[in-house]
Amino acid sequence: MTSSPVVHLRRGGTSLILRTVADELPTVLHWGTAVDDDDVSALLPALARPVGDSVVYAQPNVGVVPLHSTGWLGHPGLLGHRDGAAWSFGPSRVDHVVQEAGESGWAHGPAGAVRLLSTALDEATELELTTELELHPSGVVRVRASLRNLGPDGYEVTGLEPGLPVPLSASELLDMTGRHTRERTPQRHRLETGRWAREAWGGRPGHDNATVLIAGEPGFGWRRGAVWGVHLAWSGNGVMAAERTTNAWQLLRGGELLLPREAVLAHGESYSSPWLVASWGEGLDAFAGRVHDFLRARPQHPATRRPIILNTWEAVYFDHDLPRLLELAERAAAVGVERFVLDDGWFLGRRADDAGLGDWVVDPDVWPDGLGPLADRVHALGMEFGLWFEPEMVSLDSELARTHPEWVLGTERGPGVPSRQQHVLDLGNPEAFAYVLERMSALVAEYRIDYIKWDHNRPLVDAGHQPSFAPGVRAQTLATYRLLAELRAAHPDLEIESCCGGGGRVDLGIMEHADRVWVSDCIDAHERQRMQRWISLLLPPELLGTHVGADQDHSTGRTLDLDYRAGTAVWGHFGIEWDLTSTPDADLDTLRAWIALHKELRPLLHGGRVVHADPIIPAVEVEGVVSQDGSDALFRMAVVDHALDAPFGRILLPGLDPARRYRVRVQEPSARSIHRGALPGWVENGVELSGEVLGRIGLAAPLLGADRLVLIRATAVCMPRKSS
Repeated sequence: MTSSPVVHLRRGGTSLILRTVADELPTVLHWGTAVDDDDVSALLPALARPVGDSVVYAQPNVGVVPLHSTGWLGHPGLLGHRDGAAWSFGPSRVDHVVQEAGESGWAHGPAGAVRLLSTALDEATELELTTELELHPSGVVRVRASLRNLGPDGYEVTGLEPGLPVPLSASELLDMTGRHTRERTPQRHRLETGRWAREAWGGRPGHDNATVLIAGEPGFGWRRGAVWGVHLAWSGNGVMAAERTTNAWQLLRGGELLLPREAVLAHGESYSSPWLVASWGEGLDAFAGRVHDFLRARPQHPATRRPIILNTWEAVYFDHDLPRLLELAERAAAVGVERFVLDDGWFLGRRADDAGLGDWVVDPDVWPDGLGPLADRVHALGMEFGLWFEPEMVSLDSELARTHPEWVLGTERGPGVPSRQQHVLDLGNPEAFAYVLERMSALVAEYRIDYIKWDHNRPLVDAGHQPSFAPGVRAQTLATYRLLAELRAAHPDLEIESCCGGGGRVDLGIMEHADRVWVSDCIDAHERQRMQRWISLLLPPELLGTHVGADQDHSTGRTLDLDYRAGTAVWGHFGIEWDLTSTPDADLDTLRAWIALHKELRPLLHGGRVVHADPIIPAVEVEGVVSQDGSDALFRMAVVDHALDAPFGRILLPGLDPARRYRVRVQEPSARSIHRGALPGWVENGVELSGEVLGRIGLAAPLLGADRLVLIRATAVCMPRKSS
């Protein structure tokens, strides 16, 4: 138990300094730049606010769960009641304990982490509120709150929303919006007095989800301006919010959005909020770098090389024909594919998207000998075999729905409005859960399935359990996590991709169980440039499904050069979604060259630090991956629009070691389709410069047209001479 009123947690260049007293929840005094221990004790008086004649108006201290009982007049951090009473929580005693991961009391904590565990008791309401603030070696902070009912009668939690304060100087907000096939569109605005809340009520984060909520100094960019941000690690209904008050508090917050009676606690039961994951940095690259380091430190983070994938969806859609698919597999293996994934259309009655979901049996009309002939040939070619499922969904036109209509989520009016001609299977029903787990597990074992593409193609609307029709979104989310966990426990080598009509469920809750996300159902490289750039604020490249599609994109109709499509897809977990049986040999040769390059660069792309240059010309984007030791880097210059300026002047290569010299050259095959007159003088023989010069002065930019790119490799050669 702490005896000092100030606790200093320090990891990864980050200090988290907290005020801890015996009758209040912890208050964050500082979160960000590392502070010397010598200064910590003086911070309490140095940062003490004047109170005047009212603590309500002054609000000198706001806990990590802002409480109405303390005079907080913003959105309450805890909402709930016991049949209309006990609605205001006010601690009579708070115990604070600092714990190191691995110590008694936190034996299974994340390696290298430290936390402040605070337990607050309110004797009047018979409630106990616990807050956890973890600081990880990456510098990432995780915050969670839990409420336990100590009284004899039930207590309903209607909201539990912890948060972290940020400086008033962080007055500009960044988050994202989007829609199906156009996810991860950034939006920025000034944070004014009041509450900016991004809510998700569809049982998943959604295609329009904020993804991250970042507050920063006005004009912040990838490499400049202090920023602080949060992400809600939850796959159901949830909210991320920024709140600014007139008494100089500014908070970033997040929690689950609860429907009526989804969290009713009997005596001794607890409810925990989802983890709020927080990062900060000087510029967005530093913010994202901490999150990437945090994810890569997880024990379940993919440790093996990410196999090159071919997914059959845009190659064949529902037209499953064994000879054609065998030819596709042969072509895939010949260009270097390492994992072949059979998408939607293989199961009973699934000739279109209006039937069959839930009937997880191989359709004998399409596959009279089962999937064995395809799966066996794929394995014989040296590739892994993957299969598509949508375990959380059901078609009303299915044997499952006809046999068990009570397994479909709905209300007294019925199963609710259809979306993509399907409904939601109640995984909170133990029998439905057991059925899906058994069917999936049996198929994985029978066909030696290495990989599952796990889809989720509609939001939850009117999602109630039968026969009571009580809200079931929270139970569905938790059941999905359990299903993923049990399937992986039964098949430890199985890998799973989280797809949600593309990028509709991109969160760190689902990523506890999945090995990657499908960024979007839109594979158009013009759109993917933006999506992949902004999703990198949360996820590193190895967790991003990035595929090469056909010449003419199936979502937008846009036609793009193969080098642009492949050069965009190379920046992630590379794959193909294209009918290679009708692809010209010249394109297959080009694709083979890009696959060979990706295989060569996998250790760098999937283990390095992601960096971006702040755009000088809006149409020209430069991003890179720098190896952790600074010895190697790959940069991509992409022209994402028809630029007003031409030539483009210079580009900067950020993130290199300023004290080393680098040999810089264009990385083939990216320059093959570029007219030689568009390339600056340094390209022919390369150039050798220091990281300092490359990051601050830069290089003359190649002159490219819209939707063209070039890759630039920077390899360290030696330390620079010291100036005399």
